[in-house]
Amino acid sequence: MKQFKPNLLTLALMSSGITFGGQVVAQDEVAADDDVEVIEVSGFRRSLIESINQKRYSDTVVESISADDLGALPDVSIGEALARLPGVTAVRTGGQAGALNIRGMSGDMVYTTLNGREQVSTSGSRSVEFEQYPSELITSAAVYKSPKASLIEGGVAGTVEMTTVSPLSISDESRLNVNVRGSYNDRAGEVSDANEFGHRLSVSYQRKFMDDTLGVALGFSRLFQPDVQTQFIGLQYYATDTDLTNDGQPNEHAISEGMELQHKGGEETRDGFLATVEWAPSDTFKLKADAFHSTFESKAFARGFRIKDFTGNEGGIRISAGDLENPIFINDSLIGGTIKATDTNRWNVQTVNDNNTEDESLTSIGINAEWILDDLTITADFAHSSATSDFVNGVNWTLMAKDANAASPELVDDHTITYRLNALNLPTISLNKDYTNISGANALMMSKYGTYPYDYEDESTAFKLDAKYQLDGEFISSVEAGVRMSERHYRADRSVFEYGSDWGFRDDEKPLKLTDDMVKVVDWEGDFSHFPSYIAIDLDKALPAWFDAQNIDATPKKRWANDWTMIQSGDVYEDVLAAYAQANLDFDVGIPVTGNIGVRVVQTDQYSDGLQNVQGDTAAGATCIKDETGAENCSFAHKRVGKDFTDVLPSINLNFQISEQEQLRVAAAKVMARAPIDQLKAGIGSWYDGAPNADGKAVFNAWGDTSPLLDPFYATQLDISYERYFEETEGAFVAAVFYKNIESFVEKQSLSNYDFEGNGWDIPDSYTLDGETTPREVAGGTFNTAVNNDNGGYIRGLELAYTQTFSFLPEPFSGLGVNMSYAYTESEIEQEGISGSGKESAKANLEGLSPHVFSGTLYYNNGGFDTRVNLRYVDDFVGDQVAEDAQLVFYASETVIDYQASYQFNDNLKGLFQITNITDEPTRTYFGSKNLTGTIQHFGRTVFMGINYSM
Repeated sequence: MKQFKPNLLTLALMSSGITFGGQVVAQDEVAADDDVEVIEVSGFRRSLIESINQKRYSDTVVESISADDLGALPDVSIGEALARLPGVTAVRTGGQAGALNIRGMSGDMVYTTLNGREQVSTSGSRSVEFEQYPSELITSAAVYKSPKASLIEGGVAGTVEMTTVSPLSISDESRLNVNVRGSYNDRAGEVSDANEFGHRLSVSYQRKFMDDTLGVALGFSRLFQPDVQTQFIGLQYYATDTDLTNDGQPNEHAISEGMELQHKGGEETRDGFLATVEWAPSDTFKLKADAFHSTFESKAFARGFRIKDFTGNEGGIRISAGDLENPIFINDSLIGGTIKATDTNRWNVQTVNDNNTEDESLTSIGINAEWILDDLTITADFAHSSATSDFVNGVNWTLMAKDANAASPELVDDHTITYRLNALNLPTISLNKDYTNISGANALMMSKYGTYPYDYEDESTAFKLDAKYQLDGEFISSVEAGVRMSERHYRADRSVFEYGSDWGFRDDEKPLKLTDDMVKVVDWEGDFSHFPSYIAIDLDKALPAWFDAQNIDATPKKRWANDWTMIQSGDVYEDVLAAYAQANLDFDVGIPVTGNIGVRVVQTDQYSDGLQNVQGDTAAGATCIKDETGAENCSFAHKRVGKDFTDVLPSINLNFQISEQEQLRVAAAKVMARAPIDQLKAGIGSWYDGAPNADGKAVFNAWGDTSPLLDPFYATQLDISYERYFEETEGAFVAAVFYKNIESFVEKQSLSNYDFEGNGWDIPDSYTLDGETTPREVAGGTFNTAVNNDNGGYIRGLELAYTQTFSFLPEPFSGLGVNMSYAYTESEIEQEGISGSGKESAKANLEGLSPHVFSGTLYYNNGGFDTRVNLRYVDDFVGDQVAEDAQLVFYASETVIDYQASYQFNDNLKGLFQITNITDEPTRTYFGSKNLTGTIQHFGRTVFMGINYSM
């Protein structure tokens, strides 16, 4: 079989003995050869070459990032680096890449591994939070867009594979790397009490022992950074049931719930640890054990205003035309005017002082053994991944009292707001009262404090055994097969503490009269300076004054008074057995063809334990259950609900080597992604209609928004790509098209006349209505749950990538280069729509689908100087904005520009400089129409400076 050579630079590096280990190799380390020209390439340019070669010689459609890309000028997280790859976009959380979308599909359809092992997540779902992975501890990362049978199943969108160091592969006997840098956020000065400065530190050490048969690698990385956000959030729209224009036509307009104006600040600390031991006593056996651990701690505050509820408060009263002056409508949706509060229309201006804390921990350990017995290679792998997340949403409201000195304070009910939305720009807003006053008439009083913990535990244990046999036949070069067993356990715990009311003042839980030492006045600055001032409350002083004197226990607990804490808690179990067989191809049909063909068979058993409200029917399992306060409820039953299923997933990858520089790839496969694990919970609440139906039956209804009966996402896909690798210079041009036929996807629905028992749910056999002594039969009514939408549809797209190093130019321009990619994605799949985006819901694409994505990097490398500027553009897409509650919105397009530079002073010392988000690009969202403003959120630009020492 004819084997094509690597590009010229790769050959030069290989013949010179230069490796890609992350260090610049001195000429005296290269074997002397007068006939070979020694070419030294370092920094970003070298990382691009390695990535191109990995793509070129891979047997699947793959994009990758090399160790040099991450080591020379490391990003804050691996997510930031991956977001530059073709067809990959990031959802910015706190201004940096969190979850990744691939080819228009959200993170729940992305499967992620570390050293080939499944990674659980701290997100409470399957979507991995990539900010948990320090780029300094990851040596390479790849995105597999076409699967093969030997890859673990689970990625309809694609599979992200991260790899840590192999200490026996380094060219030196030992290697030490120390990285120190400080950071500055230029918007933090506008947020009272926010920290402007942060730092990053990483230390790694690798060494080989015992004649290079034993290798050890240790790594530590710390990130401390300010968490700064300045934001306006417009809340979702609802159609009104009143006449807002006095034209005698009700129900023709839509109005927003309200809005939030907030400063957010705080600090985030991430510590990452890595340890690897690799032992290869002979050429036929290798044993490797590695451990990765990451902790993430966040302490954040949110201060400002929450103005709601224009659409209807707890009494269900809505704004009328008499409450509006100079209303401004666009497409029948209210975007401005003056709104008055009255004693019959009691929307509130709430001054908020929220404190949120988050403690996350992620651990991944594994042991891998490899035996080579002539033509047979056997690999055994044990893996364990665990994650915990403790997020506490602490909320505080202050409301305005008519007289703060009154024995029973009364709520002010004559607020007025005048505002005008300005599409994707900041609105104008003014309030008629002084919301910094804390004494006398029209004074603020603390009315409510609550904490709402979200606790998650997620762990997976797996064992995998693989075998590969070399054939070197005319058609099949080798065959491989394997089996994998895994068990995953996910647990969610909800609890709550609440005191007071966010809608008024209670006599039994009286509001707190604030004092001067508890508060300070905060003014807005910069672009937000026209917003009204507010008070920031020192909760360390205010809460003890409120609770300690009254002996209030503020510990959050599961409680029947908030039965959602019991219903939304529960366990999910997932047991998987998978086996595969794969033939690796190598033959000639006039041109060389390589690739693989195989099948993966997967058996899944998923089930969940939770509480279901069966209305006290003992025949349905009802029992008396105590909550954490000691209160007892006899309406619920412990239930285990689930299903098992088997999937057959064939795949084929073919690579046609048209010439030494050109190849054509064709790949086809059936793929799956299991439903988000948090949506597999079994807990449900229930209620009865107030009267029997036409047949005299009591109507049983339930809610839960989750279901352990969900099927996975399924798709069949086709990938075709043309790749041309440049001969006389370093670079490549790649054009790819893909088509995915999505068979189903998960969404929340309200199902009518639902057959509960027929679908595996126990419900009461009978019910006695008030005033009736004869039990009535029970009929299924509404079920608010998660379901598989089987309408499906296609996702298809085009990806272009161009990399070029201009080494043919005369000095000093030969160090110039570009790396660009563009992706276009479209789909016929539409969700039910964005709730309340106007008078009618707006149709929406799948979450995460951005039609146009572009990434471009211009770089320059000359001697010890390495610099680059990167631009990332993401078109509009659909996702959640997190206000007081999660709301589905359209994310507006954004362009993020970063700059990085370094200078190698000598063999050991390098200086580093970096600016992220140079233009302070905000995150902006909207409801259907861009005139209906959602989020406008600024994070600021961050400057890093530091040094890197290696030896």
